[in-house]
Amino acid sequence: MKEQIITRDVVANPKTKYGNAKASTRHFITQRLTGAINVLFILFLVFIVAKLAGADRADMVATIGNGWIGLPLALLLVIVTIHMRNGMRDTLEDYFAGRAYSTYMTLNTLFCVVIAVAGVAAILKLVFWG
Repeated sequence: MKEQIITRDVVANPKTKYGNAKASTRHFITQRLTGAINVLFILFLVFIVAKLAGADRADMVATIGNGWIGLPLALLLVIVTIHMRNGMRDTLEDYFAGRAYSTYMTLNTLFCVVIAVAGVAAILKLVFWG
């Protein structure tokens, strides 16, 4: 089977089957939704940073260990990593294709999962076990 070379003309032609329409729509909506949530959460984050400015470790642990602060902060971390993964996906799509794209996208996903899990675990430890 002959592999088609993907050029600007192929992508611009609506009759070609380039990409997955449902995945692209989901990616677009996820990127916009997580971006909007990040904008809303920025006020919360600024409040936390301002409150903790100049505080010692005990005050920081007590503040982040509060469930009303720590749980939304953990949710924010998850949403930020989803947004980060999608943004990096856009960059990887621009510069890589085929096997290299798949490899870098897998590494990107793994990195984002590690950041989210480590951060959420640290926050939940403070919330539930001080």
